[in-house]
Amino acid sequence: MTTVIARPSSLIGSIRIEKLDKFHLFKFNDQLQARMEELLERKKADLLTPEEVIELEEIGELDRIFTHINAMLVAQNND
Repeated sequence: MTTVIARPSSLIGSIRIEKLDKFHLFKFNDQLQARMEELLERKKADLLTPEEVIELEEIGELDRIFTHINAMLVAQNND
């Protein structure tokens, strides 16, 4: 089995910072959000190409990173 290392940094241009209440949070732009949703639908239907599997891994890794950072920002501001 071959392991592919996804490079979420390649998606950095698809990121924005959104102010939500008193917080500035990292979010995907509309295009990247739509692409992630499209890939997830294709995954559910078992229609992903090998390239799309890698792309979804990249987006998913970036999503996990931002979820963690955003949670840390909210927690820090609630102290």
